[in-house]
Amino acid sequence: MESKKVNLDMKKYGMILAMIAIFLLFNILSGGKNATPMNINNLIMQNSYVVILAVGMLLCVLTGNVDLGVGSIVALTGAICAIMVLDYGVSVPLAFLIVIVVGLLCGMFAGFFIAYLDIPPFIVTLATMLMGRGLTYVALKAQTKGPLPNAYTQIGAGYLPTINIGTAEAPLDLLSILVALVISLIIIFFELKSIRTKKKYGFATNPLWQIVAKLVVILAILWFFMMKLASYRGMPIVLVLMAALIVIYQFITSQTVAGRHIYAMGGNAKAARLSGINTKKVFFWVYTNMGLLSAIAGIVLSARNASATPKAGDGFEMDAIASCYIGGAATSGGIGTIIGAVVGAFIMGILNNGMSLIGLSTDIQKVVKGCVLLGAVTVDLLSKRKK
Repeated sequence: MESKKVNLDMKKYGMILAMIAIFLLFNILSGGKNATPMNINNLIMQNSYVVILAVGMLLCVLTGNVDLGVGSIVALTGAICAIMVLDYGVSVPLAFLIVIVVGLLCGMFAGFFIAYLDIPPFIVTLATMLMGRGLTYVALKAQTKGPLPNAYTQIGAGYLPTINIGTAEAPLDLLSILVALVISLIIIFFELKSIRTKKKYGFATNPLWQIVAKLVVILAILWFFMMKLASYRGMPIVLVLMAALIVIYQFITSQTVAGRHIYAMGGNAKAARLSGINTKKVFFWVYTNMGLLSAIAGIVLSARNASATPKAGDGFEMDAIASCYIGGAATSGGIGTIIGAVVGAFIMGILNNGMSLIGLSTDIQKVVKGCVLLGAVTVDLLSKRKK
């Protein structure tokens, strides 16, 4: 019985171990370049929009579908935001709010055709991908719009105020260290709470060594990243945004009725419908939500680049979809977690970053990413067949 629990735990945390292994491999191949504070900072900032999209894409994947239009919506919303700020003098906060509404409308547009006209999501989102890209070229007149003001770029390239401690040669940001400490205490608290709850209701608990090993690995990753940030420029604003979205959507998918409805639909849509779940409503809000997160990613990307370009977001839909599947989501729907999607996004990010550092061409990078995606899905399907 105990060996069975060990296997289950290894499967559950396999992607985290894979992420660590890939990072260490590229650390050796790059001569330690990928572990420098500057590169860790770049790794987080460069993958922020992919993580945001992966969080929303997971909800689509849980229903057994995907959204192919997210990259185009990222480009369109970023373009609209830049045009409003630069050409019409709209204040940055108001422009952000308007663009978020635009993203919601784009999501509602796709959700209406999918939920209420029963058109397959693949067809609808393929159409929104083409329309969104075309509208982006029209809005920008096939030109780059920039540079954007500092108040705009802060959300994608700015940092929280730093409180330096340590020596003048090697200062550390106290805020980053305090945040790491608080998060560590929260992780330990919820782990202990989970153990107490299981014991209270007579459920089996993992051996102590497994619990300790899991906490050590998770906390080691947390402190590694936070200390690297502390020794660079402190906490990026976009990291706070990412963390907030991850916490919110983790709560929605694991603790709310709406989240359980999505999992039920992915497991068996017909049974979910017969049990009283309004599947049309679920489809509608899932794709509306994807539009919202695409708009947020569009703001972050344009802020990071300090400009809006017609080619922005190109291929982002594939990165988001791949992140979900690499993170353990099932191709048929009904299985997957927000944390898994985030880990999948960072695996993709570490691969991109590491291959760039060792000088692999973009052509070879695409081949490697394709192999990783195919391998992740193959392992998932083969493990199901064995069961």
